[in-house]
Amino acid sequence: MVTRDDILQAAERIRDRIHRTPVLTCRAMDRLIGARLFFKCENFQKVGAFKMRGACNAVFSLGEQDAARGVATHSSGNHAQALALAARMRGVPAHVVMPVGSPAVKREAVLGYGAQVTDCEPTLQAREETLAEVVRSTGATFIHPYDDERVIAGQGTAALELLDQVRDLDVVLAPVGGGGLLSGTAIACAGAGRPPRVIACEPEGADDAARSLAAGRIIPSVDPDTVADGLLTSLGGLTFPIIRRHVEAVWTVPDQDTIRAMRLIWERMKIVVEPSAAVCMGALLGRSREVAGLRVGIILSGGNVDLDRLPWAVRQDEPKG
Repeated sequence: MVTRDDILQAAERIRDRIHRTPVLTCRAMDRLIGARLFFKCENFQKVGAFKMRGACNAVFSLGEQDAARGVATHSSGNHAQALALAARMRGVPAHVVMPVGSPAVKREAVLGYGAQVTDCEPTLQAREETLAEVVRSTGATFIHPYDDERVIAGQGTAALELLDQVRDLDVVLAPVGGGGLLSGTAIACAGAGRPPRVIACEPEGADDAARSLAAGRIIPSVDPDTVADGLLTSLGGLTFPIIRRHVEAVWTVPDQDTIRAMRLIWERMKIVVEPSAAVCMGALLGRSREVAGLRVGIILSGGNVDLDRLPWAVRQDEPKG
């Protein structure tokens, strides 16, 4: 299992290769929730998401021979961009399997970072089979988007920074999809001198983490339906035990609250976040009594959003009114 020492080593390894992202506050948000909120802005991270931390740690953990053969993954979004950039920084090839229909802005970014993109059908089976062929033909090392100890340790550096930047937090909220960020966050917080409670937030339409914790076993996500496209994946074999051990609860969030929260962050804080990053704030809109008077850390996971498909905007081809 990943330890806090692994996170500390990851922080040292990637220190000069990533941004130490700021923590922002907003009095309007504090008044709305009735708590002191501290937003860890991973939307300002390289590639616009926390994923750069885990990908960078994984790529720079490889020995020279393995690195020379390149790295590979399957991803429809931020992990793909992060792995592509980390590989370019190390000067090694990156191979990314992306489902057809992936957001155009993310596909263009992956190509722009120099990765070789291979298309596949939008199913998990197709992603895994296509990736296996890429790995077989290239010899590249597979870097899983979240179920990888190096990735989990890298993602945990965001919470490590947050705890250093803001003292005496009572609660830390993190979104959960596959669980890489949440696992790293939970381990980082558990090892703190005054450990804050860790609570996960996920969309109601992709609530496999909540159902898995309730059942005591992984229940895969089937046909998830949510505006938070970065939180569609199921928990992994590495992330689930960590979450069971260290995460207090999983709060599920209706999409309308996520969209409202995203718009509030844009309008009140003047920063761009994607829907997946707004899920935690969305959870607080419906649970403000549970954090009243507390000091709450919120990890804003990313800011890669298609500006032509903002969730609160009326599409031009849809009737108005």
